[in-house]
Formats: sequence, structure tokens, C-alpha cells
Amino acid sequence: MKILVLGGDGFCGWPASLGLSQSGHEVVIVDNFSRRRIDEELGAQSLTPIVSSTERRKAWHETTGHRIRLAVMDIASQYDRLLALLREEKPQVIVHYAEQRSAPYSMKSPAHKRYTVNNNVNATHNVLCAIVESGLDIHLVHLGTMGVYGYGTAGMRIPEGYLGVKVDGDDGEVSEEILYPTHPGSIYHMTKVLDQDLFAYYAKNDALRITDLHQGIIWGTSTDETSLDERLINRFDYDGDYGTVLNRFLVQAAVGYPLTVHGVGGQTRAFIHIQDMVRCVRLAIENPPERGDRVKIFNQMTETHRVRDLAALVSSMTGAVVENVPDPRKEDAENELHVVNDAFLDLGLRPLTLSNHLLDEINRTAMKYRDRVDLSRIPARSLWTKDLKPGVPVAYRESTGR
Repeated sequence: MKILVLGGDGFCGWPASLGLSQSGHEVVIVDNFSRRRIDEELGAQSLTPIVSSTERRKAWHETTGHRIRLAVMDIASQYDRLLALLREEKPQVIVHYAEQRSAPYSMKSPAHKRYTVNNNVNATHNVLCAIVESGLDIHLVHLGTMGVYGYGTAGMRIPEGYLGVKVDGDDGEVSEEILYPTHPGSIYHMTKVLDQDLFAYYAKNDALRITDLHQGIIWGTSTDETSLDERLINRFDYDGDYGTVLNRFLVQAAVGYPLTVHGVGGQTRAFIHIQDMVRCVRLAIENPPERGDRVKIFNQMTETHRVRDLAALVSSMTGAVVENVPDPRKEDAENELHVVNDAFLDLGLRPLTLSNHLLDEINRTAMKYRDRVDLSRIPARSLWTKDLKPGVPVAYRESTGR
């Protein structure tokens, strides 16, 4: 199939593009390189050395013989160009990663909140609108987040998108199935909630075929494809805004920085290895909904862990010191998280687990590139409210005065 990967230069989009290309699909990346510009804004850089998009795609062709093409545009603001691209390329599938993906970045300031809403919601709606206007039968696969559910389970396992409810009606009990009630924890997560409402409307009104992947926290860096050549390596964020919790722990351990556990570390999160993310996207593409179906929703995660338990695991493997720091987020100190993820398992996914692959990730990436770490970028400084404090270890705060 011909597949457009929106945001295909990014953390999830790049390895997914390679995986789809290797599977024999014709891949066209659509990107405006906003994530690279945000690195410049934050004064941060990937732990792994990232070459230009041109060099990446050249390396892919030299290594595999496959070609990945590129269309540079901002789909949130250049609707006419997006529509023209759909009419010209006539893709069978669009994979949509083209959203600002960081909760902390979305909470940095009023300007960052507005940017996240404008970019993410407009990008999603432009894609939906362009599919309808093009008249093409395109399957849209969207990378959402487990964060739309919030971080609590109300004494039950979180279902895959839809919740069966029973209410008292005029003529007795009425059974209905609704989108699982949302409980977003940041502006970023709120945009994903708005996405799923847009999807529900366009599936109902225009019979668009849509799959929404409610993904857990990504860990790891390498996939089968990114490992083929150093120039294909994926980005690895460790800074306080874009670094995911486990990847941050791996870097902190590699450079002798305390493992920064926010609050008491009682937050339970859902996780998935980046290789499994690539596999899940392929499975979603291969198992599309029919026209007229409701949005197909997968919980794209493979295991759950409490943050303090993750820190203890990394500490036991590396000898790193664990330090509890202020939690810059407005969230419960403790939560349980039980999630249904049967759909992908039933389709044949065999997950990579932390227990079997974590040490390899530490040695392969965090230790290898530790000389590139900027310690000043590690603390989490974006605050959910003005009353909270940055997640800065005491020793670092005392040595730098920050």
C-alpha cells in the first residue's frame, strides 16, 4: 500500500516509517520538522546523534534498496497543500503522528498551551476534513495516548475505548456503549481527548475508517530497522520536557545522576517498547475497520509499572542512587492502573518486556552516548500550577543554585 506517515521524522514516526517501508509499503513522510526546532528552543538535543532527514533517507536507500519520499508542510496550517497531496498521492493509509507529544512542554507557559491546542487539534481536523473532501477511501491510523483515560481505574480494568453502561430508562433498564469517560492530566492529553471526539463524529457522519491507538509510555530506542546503520538511529530524549520516565532513568544511571522519582513514586503507568509500537502500527493497518464502523480503538501497551518500582529495578541493575524530588505535575501521589490490551495480543503481538531487555538498552544506548548528556537539561522544570516545584535533586540544586 501507499502510506503517508504524518510526523514521520519524529520519535515514533521515524521507526514506524522504516518498519512499514521494510514490510514492502510505499512510504511518504510528511513533516515540518517542528520537533527539531523545539530542540533548538529548549537548548536540548537527542542523546543519540540524529542526522538530517535527507541523510537518513539516503542511508535507508543505501542499506535496504527501499526509498522513502518526503513532503515538507505544516498540516495544521496548510490545508490546501495537504488536500493537494492526498489527491496527488492517493494513499490507502495515513498514519498520523503529527502532534506535539509532550505533556510537560504543553504546560510550560500559556504560549505553549496555545501552541499545543492549535497545532494538535487543527492538524487532526485538517486531516479528517481533507480525507472527506478528497473523496478517497483512506484508513486513518492515529497515535493517541493512554492518558485520555487518566491514571486511575475506578476499581476495574480500563477497556479498549468503549465502556458498557446501564441506565434507568422510561421503559426499564437501557444498555448502551459509550466512549470511556476521559480524565486528561495535561493540555497535551486534552488535545488527544478532542481528537477522539472528532474521530467519533467523522466515523459517524462521513463513514471514515479510523483506528485510534491509545498508547502507553514508550521506552527504548532501537528497532530492527534503526539498528541497520548508525545514520538510521532513532532519537532518545532525556530532558525534563520530552524524556519519558524510563528513558530518563536510564540516562541518569549512565551519568551518575540520581534517579529522579517524582513525589513518592506511586504513579502507575502503562509502557510499551518502541519495537512493539512499530509492530502494533503494522497490525492496525493490516486489520482496518469497515466503512460505517465506529472508530476501532486499541490500548497499545504491554505492561504497567509503578514509578518507584522502575527506579528500584534500574538501581538494582546499575547501582544508581534513587532520590525523591518534588512532583511538578498535578496528579495523585498513588494510583492503580489495570488495562485491557487483548486486541493486539489476539492479533499475534508477542511483547518485549522490561525484565528481559532493559539491561541491553542501558548498555546499548545510555552508556554508549553518555558523553552527550547535558546535566542541566535533566531536571523536570515545567510546572502544572504555580504552587508546585521543579523536580530537581537536592545535590544538584545546591551545587548549581537552581
